[in-house]
Amino acid sequence: TTVKSSISKQKLSSGINAEYGVVGVQQIDRVVEVVEETFKGHNVRLFGQKKEGNKKIGGASLHLPKIRKNPLIEIIAINTGCLNQCTYCKTKHARGELGSYPISDIVERGKQSFDEGVREVWMTSEDTGAYGRDIGVSLPDLLYQFVEIIPEGCMLRLGMTNPPYILEHLEDMAVILNHPRVYAFLHVPIQAASDKVLEDMKREYTCAEFCQVVDYLKSKVPGVTIATDLICGFPTETEEDFEETLALIQKYTFPSLFINQFFPRPGTPAARMKKIPADQVKLRTKKASEIFQKQLPYSHKIGEIQTVLVTEIATDRKHYVAHNKFYDQVLIPMEDGYMGQSLTVVIEETGKYFMKGRVLEEGELQNIPSSYSNPNQLAFSLNPQTMVQNIKQRSNGWNFIIVLVVGMVFQMLYILYRNNYR
Repeated sequence: TTVKSSISKQKLSSGINAEYGVVGVQQIDRVVEVVEETFKGHNVRLFGQKKEGNKKIGGASLHLPKIRKNPLIEIIAINTGCLNQCTYCKTKHARGELGSYPISDIVERGKQSFDEGVREVWMTSEDTGAYGRDIGVSLPDLLYQFVEIIPEGCMLRLGMTNPPYILEHLEDMAVILNHPRVYAFLHVPIQAASDKVLEDMKREYTCAEFCQVVDYLKSKVPGVTIATDLICGFPTETEEDFEETLALIQKYTFPSLFINQFFPRPGTPAARMKKIPADQVKLRTKKASEIFQKQLPYSHKIGEIQTVLVTEIATDRKHYVAHNKFYDQVLIPMEDGYMGQSLTVVIEETGKYFMKGRVLEEGELQNIPSSYSNPNQLAFSLNPQTMVQNIKQRSNGWNFIIVLVVGMVFQMLYILYRNNYR
């Protein structure tokens, strides 16, 4: 048997029977070799990192054959390892220092994926924002080249980035997230809103810097989705510290918020700290969850017309899962010909984590104002309140009044056409 794991090397070497072969996370391209040697009765422990000269590289080649779980989605790791020393995290133990793949390798992998029928590429790593710092390039350098090879009807989704490494690229990131073939979505973990706790975690940023990232992107990328993470009950977190975190949740209505209880990972500095009683940690987690669950980020979107890309089957097996420009989840009916396509829908129902859309017919599409036909602009809304908000972002003064009147006329025309086509 061959085992691939992120457990510490010492634990693996001492705790696994000699009949097993063990492959480190940087050596997955040598699985066949390890299996063959293990069958011969050899004790194989392959933990080494990929290096060129004496410098760590990204890992196994991006050109290896791949069987995709979803044939429409390609996941490309742009770097491995990280630059941080977070006191609660084991990533550095398992992945080591930062190792980035060359831009040319990533772009070539993207071209190959699109040629094979992929419609959506996910760029991932332990920290996408740190990409390239070890090889003299940056994440925007990569993205400006990658967007040039994305075909029409296909999209790019960026993975998680920590605040310190994205701060210096905010202007470029706003340009990239506004690109028509890039989801206006970014996952930026905060973990805690208390600067004291962030310092104890060794997160290397302040709450104000996190807010700077969010506020800037929201102002430059209208409608952008920011997802974030929280850790409740870090050992040095006081009730006052936690109140700061609750205030942050209330300040921003995050459509996606991952709330985790602190877990002491063996071998980390935080595991040696005095833990907060479990009942207090659970209570804090409950308080954060209650605030989050009361927030309804999509309730005002009923009536919006959105362009979505369909890539998955919903867990209820009754709907397809699509995503709009802002990577919001939109459920549509399962009908032949929809999978893998870009469709125009009108939102007719919303929930906490999703919207439900009806696919517009050709006749209905012809009557949508051309200025709203670009899926990368804010969605055209048939909801009066939302329509006013959207128009305000595009107009001012008398222009606003004129556009508002025109918008109301289009709204009435659409309702008439919708009734005729239903």
